Amino acid sequence: MIPAVQGKRGLLALAAAAAAAGGRRRIARCAVASTPAARGYRATAAQQASASTSANGPAEPAAAAASCVMDTYVRPPIVLSHGKGSYVYDTAGNKYLDFTAGIAVTALGHSHPDIAAAVADQATKLVHCSNLFHNEWAPRLARRIVEVTAAAYPQGTRGIYARPADGASPARVFFANSGTEANEGALKFARKHGKHVAAAGVLGKGTSEALRVDPNLKHGIVSFTGGFHGRTMGALSVTATPKYQTPFTPLIPGVQTAKFNQTEEIGAFVDERTCAVIVEPIQGEGGIHVARPEFLRALRHRCDQVGALLIYDEIQCGLGRSGSLWAHQQYPEDCSPDIVTMAKPLANGIPIGAILVSDRVAGIIKPGEHGTTCGGNPLACRAGCTVLDHITRPEFLEHVRAAGHVLERELARALAPFMGKDVVGLRGTGLLRGIQFSSDPAKVVELARERGLLLVGAGGNVVRLVPPLNTSVADIERGAAIIADCVKHLAA
Repeated sequence: MIPAVQGKRGLLALAAAAAAAGGRRRIARCAVASTPAARGYRATAAQQASASTSANGPAEPAAAAASCVMDTYVRPPIVLSHGKGSYVYDTAGNKYLDFTAGIAVTALGHSHPDIAAAVADQATKLVHCSNLFHNEWAPRLARRIVEVTAAAYPQGTRGIYARPADGASPARVFFANSGTEANEGALKFARKHGKHVAAAGVLGKGTSEALRVDPNLKHGIVSFTGGFHGRTMGALSVTATPKYQTPFTPLIPGVQTAKFNQTEEIGAFVDERTCAVIVEPIQGEGGIHVARPEFLRALRHRCDQVGALLIYDEIQCGLGRSGSLWAHQQYPEDCSPDIVTMAKPLANGIPIGAILVSDRVAGIIKPGEHGTTCGGNPLACRAGCTVLDHITRPEFLEHVRAAGHVLERELARALAPFMGKDVVGLRGTGLLRGIQFSSDPAKVVELARERGLLLVGAGGNVVRLVPPLNTSVADIERGAAIIADCVKHLAA
């Protein structure tokens, strides 16, 4: 129970204690390694035990899901209860090496002490206040995103790297709650920018009187085969996968789908009516396909010609997953984007999304034209600061690259006897890897789970490997060995 505070004296004492505690806990930097114990409401031991255990045993959550949760997922018959580092545990006591990381979300692994400390402390202070007011952590995280992005790519001069003449920040951030919401916002910003360009009537070195007369004509959006951008209506409309789109047609108008990595078609699809091109530098859900430099360069050039924005969806491949802060930073400067969307690992599992927008684009979005209720809340943003403190360290990204090379080497060696037969090929970079099989790999995923390894599928008969970015080399080798054993078992 929470004891009642009696009378004016009790209230004053409580306020004084809270103020003193707040003073002792002022945070000067973006994130802290250690945090004072959380103050406020504490559950009793009995309450904690009741909340963390099931009265009817491990089967209860699955049974409850079957009876009252919408049936939109196909899940195996296990119930996860907790995790530590690169491992998760189920309610039956089984231990699994996690090569899903919540689908590339838990970049720092499970129960990371710095994340846990930051979230626990912030939960006793301020979780949500809406965007009617400023909070401490949203601007800190926004500034960090802008600064570390520029610092990691000093050669950048265009798009999100183009610094205004007055020396102001080259980019700005809008916070959302998920990847699909970040992409929705990016598409909205692109539509507004299209009207702005059309009204001026200037496209690259040419002009267009037709657009000047009717700015709504410049509303087209181009996406690519194999891309995945989310499941809300705008994001779904640029996700060219029939199984996702067909039940929900008609989708938003003005979207065209071109072939990924094919430069020949760009001129036909991206024209003066196009307001935006959206693409993943490394496709995740679509089967771990890496964009060719000449493809992204051609997109950038064509967008400049017709006054369209180039949007990079780095929700899965960004924030260290590729071995660099952003996947596009492994490409030449003339591939730079106007907008980058991010989400998954930014707060290590606390829901958050963000849109990094060039200063030129941000300047045309006015107050009231976009918003969110929970986006940018202090809890998620403080966790995001902690994540950035880790993944921007040179030694952290070096580990991702090294672990990625080990994973590639071990898989290539172990799966060599099956190449051209059961295994079609290996793809990816950093710790975003894919194994393409000649048939549905669902059995591989099942066998791996039975052997203590969690995997996730992707398009085109691909098994996606997205372990936590700080997974040890020993665990990377162990995971590769389990996968090889599964393939060997099936081949036999």
